[in-house]
Amino acid sequence: MTKFQLVATAAMGLESIVAQEVQDLGYETRVENGKVYFEGDEIAIARCNLWLRVADRVKIVVAEFPAHTFDQLFESTKAIEWEKYLPVDAAFPVSGKSVKSKLFSVPDCQAIVKKAIVERMKLHYKRLGFLDESGATFKIEISILKDVATLTIDTSGAGLHKRGYRQLQGEAPLKETLAAALVKISKWSPGRPFIDLFCGSGTIPLEAAMIGQNIAPGYNRDFISEQWNWMSSTIWDEARNEADDLANYDQPLEIIGSDIDHRMITIAQDNALEAGFADLITFKQMQATDFTTKLTDGVIISNPPYGERIGEKEIIEQVIRELGTVMNQYPTWSVYLLSSMENLEALYGKKATKKRKLFNGFIRTDLYQFWGQKS
Repeated sequence: MTKFQLVATAAMGLESIVAQEVQDLGYETRVENGKVYFEGDEIAIARCNLWLRVADRVKIVVAEFPAHTFDQLFESTKAIEWEKYLPVDAAFPVSGKSVKSKLFSVPDCQAIVKKAIVERMKLHYKRLGFLDESGATFKIEISILKDVATLTIDTSGAGLHKRGYRQLQGEAPLKETLAAALVKISKWSPGRPFIDLFCGSGTIPLEAAMIGQNIAPGYNRDFISEQWNWMSSTIWDEARNEADDLANYDQPLEIIGSDIDHRMITIAQDNALEAGFADLITFKQMQATDFTTKLTDGVIISNPPYGERIGEKEIIEQVIRELGTVMNQYPTWSVYLLSSMENLEALYGKKATKKRKLFNGFIRTDLYQFWGQKS
């Protein structure tokens, strides 16, 4: 087995959760902004793609070097042993980004990296003409930050948030990775009741169900690195068999999703059916403020509308006011609300036990955490 320098990318504010996930799989981590670095072999690549709930992608870090000039970028890229990763027929598109660097033209950087790899490949594989690139795809990225170039190969393909269950979604869907992060932050355990009062297409309840039954989020999808000649099918079989053995399909769950929009409830039910949770999660049309329960020690995690449309703000503010009053009747319940509304605590009528800054896409939000009393 070959040892690789790997990096799991993450949305800002979620790095510590991704690092914990990587550590739970048995790998030591080093954290930077939006990145969790670790070392691992081919099995690590498969396991991390299958198991990481909150990461965006898993990439191989091929090289890192200073790049002040295009010549330096070309020569340093050409010096890399690309043949260790790329077979002779590899398709290798190059994407790029550059921040605070002398080499600021991303298209030029991409073209130079591509040319350097082609030169290296032709030399190694003794090819005079063009490389046909008809084989498996290896997505390469050149990222230059403050004149330091990093070359990576993406092992995931489609982002890890693509679980495969979401057939339809609403207008402002929550990314599956962020939904999983909210559940992780709450430290909810499957023995406690769980409710999302603004469930939309059902993403938060579905992620809770997967966490509750310890189901690997990538179990039912494919990854780009499955097509690579040096990632044998036995590696993926081993990783998927491990995931199957660790899943607790018999774990009973009390998970409810509700939404005022009956169309979203239908979509959520369809998504639950696709995910295999149709019998485990109850979805019902209901106003959030009609919440009532005899259960104790429950958890509510919701992403209510942010009231960005004309006329919506006043409506959602009133809903949050009423919800705060309703939840006073259930002191043992913990409530987690992800919102961009800066006056949410005043509306809810209580100061949050804790706030955590998170980004929902490009929207800066806070996760307002109202912890329940111990019963």
